[in-house]
Amino acid sequence: MLTDEKKKYFRKLLNQKLDEILKETSEPAIGMIEFRENPPDPIDRASEEFDMSFALRIKERERNLARKIKDALTRLDDGTFGICDECGEDISEGRLRARPVTTLCIECKERQENAEKTRGL
Repeated sequence: MLTDEKKKYFRKLLNQKLDEILKETSEPAIGMIEFRENPPDPIDRASEEFDMSFALRIKERERNLARKIKDALTRLDDGTFGICDECGEDISEGRLRARPVTTLCIECKERQENAEKTRGL
């Protein structure tokens, strides 16, 4: 169970991360790279399209992380932050510091990853 002081720490950490992400995602992805209307060389065109696709994937990952941060803040509000969704045990403070948006303790996350590897074979 997290103390009120630790909850305040994680709330501040999550809000800082969310502010950073929202600032970055407010800028259009197209502005991240210089895009010419009709590059003369097909290789240049392919390179620009790859860069644009990459920039858009990064923006999507940032939006997903922002959603996870908002969910973690909601869990802080409702008292479920730091409690594993799978087993109901407390998530270690070290894990929360490393990945404050986590919803699984390390043991349950390892089981999940092992199951995914097994299904992937």
